Amino acid sequence: MTVNNHIEAFHGLPVFDFVAAVDEGAELPEPAAAAWKIAIEFEADQDWVTRWQQFLDRVDVSRVTAVVVGEWSQDGPESFAEPLAAILGAAERLPALRGLFIGDITYEENEISWIDMVDVSPVLTAFPLLAELVVRGGCDEPEEGGTTLFQPVRHEHLRALRFESGGLPGEVPRAVAASELPALERLEFWLGVENYGGTTVLADLEPFLDGARFPALRHLGLQNSEFQDGIAAAVAHAPVVPRLESLNLSMGVFTDQGATALLEGQPLTHLKSLDLHHHYLTEAMQQRLRESLPGVALDLSEPGKPDDQWQYVAVAE
Repeated sequence: MTVNNHIEAFHGLPVFDFVAAVDEGAELPEPAAAAWKIAIEFEADQDWVTRWQQFLDRVDVSRVTAVVVGEWSQDGPESFAEPLAAILGAAERLPALRGLFIGDITYEENEISWIDMVDVSPVLTAFPLLAELVVRGGCDEPEEGGTTLFQPVRHEHLRALRFESGGLPGEVPRAVAASELPALERLEFWLGVENYGGTTVLADLEPFLDGARFPALRHLGLQNSEFQDGIAAAVAHAPVVPRLESLNLSMGVFTDQGATALLEGQPLTHLKSLDLHHHYLTEAMQQRLRESLPGVALDLSEPGKPDDQWQYVAVAE
């Protein structure tokens, strides 16, 4: 399955397509009133770096608080290395930047497994006040000849971090676990499948469940995996859960086995929300969840057939 739609809002702001507006001669909004998207189309006349420079020249970027990076490839999948270098090179001109979304790309532009990401940890060094970082895409494990996607960092102000992938290398959660992020409140991983580079295993996620790291954490998302039932069983007794306000175990192969583990574990009634959308639960188990968690906003949308021999994660290729 795939990513079908572009985001419409980011970091609390509506997304505004800078390139489309410039090409159409449309009026530009106030710098702080939008999350500015810079993206090019397939076989575009100008490359992404050129469009980025236009953005820097046309907008008072000293007041821009959020940026969305869309498609950057002109002719088939291209590495994010050059766009990243351009963003890092402009860091001093973007002192107000607090939110950065890298890879707002749908399957019609590039399948998520084709989004050729590079090490994004320099972003956190270049923008020490960044509060939210989202990264979509993936790469091979370094030990298999690929490039790393993230390295351990210390960052004082990052509050939200999400990696969206159809196959997340295990080195990513390991590097995040080794990072010092004292302000981190929201953490999400789309884990994906092995066929598309997903090498994350349950042991890689245990540091986020023991409660010792990230003292400010209030939302945890461990999503889009083929071992969602195993994650649920670990979460059922995880020390971090009592201090969470919301939990996301959606998008994966989640069955009655995982739901039973959750219900037989520690109480979850303190949660404001529990997201389990895209699941393979029986109707009886869905009803049991509703009755057991009456005060929790429970998302049980996008049900699959519990007896289907082919059960998939929501986003892979």
